[in-house]
Amino acid sequence: GGRLYTMAEEAGTPPQETVVCWDAATSAEVWRFRYPNQYEERFGSGPRSTPTVAGGFVYAVGPTGIFHCLRADTGEKVWRHDLTEEFHSPASRYGVSFSPLVDGDLVYAMPGGPGAAAVAFDRHSGALVWKALDDPVSYSSPIAVTIAGVHQVLFFTNTALVSLSPRDGQVYWRYPWQTEGGFNIATPLSLGDYVFISSGYGKGCALLEIAANEGAFHAQPVYEHNRMRNHFASSVRHRDHIYGFDRTDLVCLDVRTGRIAWRQPGLRTFQKGSLLIAGDHLLILGESGKLYMAEATPASYREETSFQVSQNKCWTVPVLVGGRLYVRDEAQLICLDLQ
Repeated sequence: GGRLYTMAEEAGTPPQETVVCWDAATSAEVWRFRYPNQYEERFGSGPRSTPTVAGGFVYAVGPTGIFHCLRADTGEKVWRHDLTEEFHSPASRYGVSFSPLVDGDLVYAMPGGPGAAAVAFDRHSGALVWKALDDPVSYSSPIAVTIAGVHQVLFFTNTALVSLSPRDGQVYWRYPWQTEGGFNIATPLSLGDYVFISSGYGKGCALLEIAANEGAFHAQPVYEHNRMRNHFASSVRHRDHIYGFDRTDLVCLDVRTGRIAWRQPGLRTFQKGSLLIAGDHLLILGESGKLYMAEATPASYREETSFQVSQNKCWTVPVLVGGRLYVRDEAQLICLDLQ
């Protein structure tokens, strides 16, 4: 609707977390919802998830697990949950980081901890519909998929990729996936009846085939190796290839075989970057604020142009809409006309 939504932390007494709505074309502030809170860890302060906008409402979760539903037009509070307090979730080392998933009349969250690694709320009233799983606190975001004709919600916990029934939280299938320290952060990629996952921290990647047999689901690896290790930036798919970060290197991987088509070293350029697909192009935002455009081709890494957009650390994935790219760093939001 021509509006841009994000989260931030404001200094003050007391410090406050905010959900902000701006006019996407002019940057004029439409509304700002504030609540007292502060979060800081050694890599940075403030919120670390993306608000979800659906059906006239904004769903936003802060780094300590405070979860709000707000009216998208005015910012008025509809309901609120303190996930950490209500579900007795253990403290997360790097903050609550999942982005809420809206699917139908439900909104899904990942508090973590005994019996509440995954929860579903009525998105209108905020009433708890179900909770499931005993997995530890996770940093990834849930996604909705349809596999073998069955609608399901995937939760990438810190010990496994788990598929649950959207209706009641029943487990359809589970694939164990554990890293050093328990950090699964990147979002899974749904590819029809296949799912691609990747993690850093001594792990790697896998393509899973999800098969249904007499009502039961089974996840079997097509391949699994350590040549694509997404630290926190999620990979993207373009045609028959996946592009993503193996630590700091940008890698192109054949979806079907897992073979690496090319590798572009990024220790001195991208570092811990993020990327988007735009047509037949990759938009790559390096950690140090340099933006790159490259061809999305398995032939080789073919850089087309680059531009230093920020001097600050950039760990937030940009947003592209209507030919404009919205880039977020630790201090500001920048809008670029890519046309």
